[in-house]
Amino acid sequence: MSLPHTFNEKVPLAIIGGTGLYKLDSLIPVAKVTVSTPWGHPSSPITISKTASGMPIAFLARHGQTHNLLPTDVPSQANIAALKSLGVKIIIAFSAVGSLQEHIRPRDFVIPNQIIDRTKGIRKSTFFEKGFVAHAGFGDPFDGKIGDIIAKTCNDVLVNEEGVHDGRHKLHSKNTDGDDLTLICMEGPAFSTRAESKLYKSWGGSVINMSCIPESKLAREAEIAYQMICMSTDYDAWREDAEPVTVETVVGNLKSNSRNAHLLSERLIDVLEPLIKSGEIGNDLQGTMKMAVSTSENGRDKDVLEKMHFLFPGYWPVNDQTR
Repeated sequence: MSLPHTFNEKVPLAIIGGTGLYKLDSLIPVAKVTVSTPWGHPSSPITISKTASGMPIAFLARHGQTHNLLPTDVPSQANIAALKSLGVKIIIAFSAVGSLQEHIRPRDFVIPNQIIDRTKGIRKSTFFEKGFVAHAGFGDPFDGKIGDIIAKTCNDVLVNEEGVHDGRHKLHSKNTDGDDLTLICMEGPAFSTRAESKLYKSWGGSVINMSCIPESKLAREAEIAYQMICMSTDYDAWREDAEPVTVETVVGNLKSNSRNAHLLSERLIDVLEPLIKSGEIGNDLQGTMKMAVSTSENGRDKDVLEKMHFLFPGYWPVNDQTR
């Protein structure tokens, strides 16, 4: 089916699909747009669908529609900038993860509320650069309101292999587990050594992936509320009584996780839509970056400032002092 390549309405909600989630089957697409940003093109064309009541939703495949991008090569700056340009205020991001704790079983889902960054500094993790310096707060990297909403409204969604909700696959959150659920983000593409996996477990890590950084940091800079939903596929490498994780293990659990990701997305869209329309969620970060710039007006680089206008039109006007 041929879809329009333009869309002129604001799109408040976006879903980023990770490994095993490349489209949303429950919604009928109305457009497929390719957005050019100052940071290049996003991982894939962005599919826009509408709910029954007409709210637009964007879907972006993080690793490309054919999964042709390594985690390190995902153009996260372009992905977030493109979604921002469409009017996105909230991102729900799905990701396959390894479990670092016994009680988080393969095919369980996790709503993390903290991050430890173990990437190697080779990913572009900020929109700002020399000549235009700013610092975003990141103490709570995920949106607490949205995390709570998911935990409270989606805990009965996950089904077993027979399509029955029997409690076998759990939705973990800070509320259910009684403590922070910390996501370790590593560089990849190789999985952890057993020693590394044990180290991350000893730190209190809950799950591990290769995608949350810089995606979450860039969303924060773009003033977009961001929550990742983690889909456990394996026990990583820390268990002495099991073989370290392999691609075969991961792929074996992806089908079940993909089905549950679709079910959870359907429920979550229904729950979030009225809250988005009423303004109860998605606005807490608005305006936070306007006063976050450290560079004085006479030291600001004009070229960088023009790139910033793509994200924040009207925030920092060009004047005679801008070099």
